[in-house]
Amino acid sequence: MSKRLKEVLEGQEHNYILPFLWQHGEEESAIREEIARVHESGIGAVCIEARPHPDFLGSKWWTDMDIIMDEARKRGMKVWLLDDDHFPTGHAAGKVKDAPEELHRKFLADRYIDTLGPAKGTSLLLDTLLMRGLRPTISHPERATGRNKLISVVAVRRDPSNGELLDESIDITDFAQDGILYWDIPEGYWRVFIITENKDGGSLQQEDYLNPIDRDSVRILLDTVYETVYERYKDDFGKTFAGFFSDEPGFYNDKTTFDFQSRPGKKGVPLPWSSEMSAMLEQALGADYRKNLHLLFHEAGEQAHNVRYAYMNSVSKLYADNFCSQIGEWCRARGVEYIGHVLEDNNVHARLGSGAGHFFRSMWGQDMSGLDVVLWQIVPGFDKLSFSKPGGDTDSEFFHYGLAKLGVSLGHLDPKKQGRTMCEVYGAYGWAEGLKLMKWLTDHMLVRGVNYFVPHAFTQKDPDPDCPPHMYAGGKNPQYRYYKHLNHYMNRISHLISDGRHVATAAVVYHAEAEWSGEAMLFQKPVRQLMQHQIDCEIVPIDILLDAACVKNSKLHVHNETFECLVIPYAEALPAAMIRLLIKFAKQGLAVRFVDGLPTRSSEGSDVSTDLAGLAGHNNLKVIALDDLTQTLFADGHYEIQVDGYEPYLRNYHYSHDGLDVFMFFNEHPHQTIRRKIVLPVQGDVYAYDAFMNRLKKLHVELESKTNEAVKIELHPYESIVLIHGTDLEGIEVPEEVDRSSQNEVRLEMEINSEWTVSLATAEAYPHFEEWGKQRTLINMSEAECLPRFTGTFRYETEFEWHTAANQGLKLDLGEVYEIAQVWINGEEAGVCICPPYSLVVDGLIQKGQNKIIIEVTNTMVKEIPDFLSAFAQQEPSGLIGPVRVIKS
Repeated sequence: MSKRLKEVLEGQEHNYILPFLWQHGEEESAIREEIARVHESGIGAVCIEARPHPDFLGSKWWTDMDIIMDEARKRGMKVWLLDDDHFPTGHAAGKVKDAPEELHRKFLADRYIDTLGPAKGTSLLLDTLLMRGLRPTISHPERATGRNKLISVVAVRRDPSNGELLDESIDITDFAQDGILYWDIPEGYWRVFIITENKDGGSLQQEDYLNPIDRDSVRILLDTVYETVYERYKDDFGKTFAGFFSDEPGFYNDKTTFDFQSRPGKKGVPLPWSSEMSAMLEQALGADYRKNLHLLFHEAGEQAHNVRYAYMNSVSKLYADNFCSQIGEWCRARGVEYIGHVLEDNNVHARLGSGAGHFFRSMWGQDMSGLDVVLWQIVPGFDKLSFSKPGGDTDSEFFHYGLAKLGVSLGHLDPKKQGRTMCEVYGAYGWAEGLKLMKWLTDHMLVRGVNYFVPHAFTQKDPDPDCPPHMYAGGKNPQYRYYKHLNHYMNRISHLISDGRHVATAAVVYHAEAEWSGEAMLFQKPVRQLMQHQIDCEIVPIDILLDAACVKNSKLHVHNETFECLVIPYAEALPAAMIRLLIKFAKQGLAVRFVDGLPTRSSEGSDVSTDLAGLAGHNNLKVIALDDLTQTLFADGHYEIQVDGYEPYLRNYHYSHDGLDVFMFFNEHPHQTIRRKIVLPVQGDVYAYDAFMNRLKKLHVELESKTNEAVKIELHPYESIVLIHGTDLEGIEVPEEVDRSSQNEVRLEMEINSEWTVSLATAEAYPHFEEWGKQRTLINMSEAECLPRFTGTFRYETEFEWHTAANQGLKLDLGEVYEIAQVWINGEEAGVCICPPYSLVVDGLIQKGQNKIIIEVTNTMVKEIPDFLSAFAQQEPSGLIGPVRVIKS
């Protein structure tokens, strides 16, 4: 048997969960109690959240950290630490404001003056009290603490008929003296652009934050937090102390902190800047680059796109080198790891503002890939329409089809990440979120390859209004006692999809450089088409294709991944080196598929006409309409999984170990059941692995061809299945599924419609119940005339008669349940269901004659605590709705 599978079946899987543990400065007993609650729920690590603590890096902080470290050592747990006192990372515990001016954030800003010539002896006031760093700005007197530096003054001729900017420009920077520009204006209309470097920009909430594209500025965070922690716990580094977590660092150059459209060209937006930017732009644009800086702010056709590409290419590389890679190198040198995530929301991962310019570059220095799902960003069923959430509407196509794939692709393609992708999950959904939704979100991530999780969150404060739900909540969360079931499930599947190789058919090119260069298609659009047709893929950035990819035997190889085809979302322009590489790949036999059109120019503005002609004429290059993409890939044989019908909500993932193939399928539709035949690229026995019960069952298979087996699956909403195949499993003795496809199926069904006794218990009172009443008809217990404000457990008890001695092949179907169900039959526990389908195998538990059944149903805390975050979601009923049936087949 495969070592990986054997470890899971024997309960020896590793820990893949490290929940946030918020600190508020509580007493020692409370801290130790909360860590105990984390550990008993099947988790082997914590990630300490410093944000709420009143004394970060002070004496009380170190006292509390010593307690946490001691408790973790005793329990064999790992400790991670969020690396700052504020959200997002970059405040450096308040030390930036006291640092030298040159280490503060810098921005590039512009203004312009319209002029008319000819006019000799003209002078212009470039800005009141703002020139050449001689005087402080008064544009925002309350922030006038630094000096502003003139970068350039450029005059650009305007079209006299419509005012548009023309190609003619003059660099007149050297005509400026002491805040005045002395210039003899030539004939015609001219717009004079004044470009300055200053501190007066960005989000006010991040005013005292470090400059992430300045290496010395980032060093403030390392010296303040990282070095201090290392000095205290150096003996634990790489042992109990596992590493640091950065939470959503970024540029934050926009006045609106979470503006997802911040990028060059947006009106009024200052741009991130550092001392290195001038040299990088000069290298990219030439010695006269200053003549073009105004194009970062104003439209002027193709040339503006070239300049903006050069800027974004430079600023994103500086972020990667000076922030993420510098911190990662520091950590690895001391035996710990660096993890976390940037902000990805609504495509900002390739932009400025709260983004970091380029997802892959911004995360390259970390030891795991990372992403997060919070604030109702992903909601079952809302993959087409936007969902109104705190902070605005979702780009649902990105969140459902782009986000997790983006993160997992980095985890697979960067060797230092060892195939690991972490997701911060469950946070700030409010008390309306229970284990049912958590399980759906977990499967959404697992089936895309996420294999590390940071649940949000455990907290010692009771009650804590900060971003619920909270897993334990001081013992008030009635679902906490079932939380371990989800964690065991998560750890088992994560173990099966780690330390091996992901198998995918297509590589899809990341769109960042294309978006910087002109009109571009977002990568998630072709990814959606592929996922809805069960063609798996990875997102591959241009950097990796240029530096680490090769074609062998007509297949694309990147690290451990192999792809049969390369898909390029529509891009008006691509970097010249990428265009040449695509021709090379095609000549080497790789199938290259452009979606909706070929590029028409290079991102840099260089002449690539010959190369573009080569793109248009090669047999291995095809241009495909987006709607025809999957049909074409199937026709060309670029697929692995076959389904006997269109199932847009069926998700799939194939992971391979030596001698073991793991296939996961998940029904993401919130209401519809999927019943299909699936053809797998394997030959021989196939087993179903139940990750909740931790057991295997041999499936009936149909030989589809010499190399493929077909299995029939039935997946209810919220349900997933893991299929196992491997040479080491041949002949293993496990229960075998009965093939009823050619038999006259005998199905007995009995509804339990006797009177139910209903009792109630809060989380704190459980397991002591108080009888509430009787029900002949099961109802929603949260109806207005019933118990709309009750949070806890409803206990249903009744007796029923079973008229036959046959007690094998029995299943108990509970019907509708909201939302956790635990069942006992004749005093024996039958099992727990935390999500649909609410059915249990009850072989041997039901006897001929009278049988007693107890069903406990636990709802979420939203009924008692109707919090702000929960107000964005529809509220579900409570209790057992039924019908409850015994089924024999």
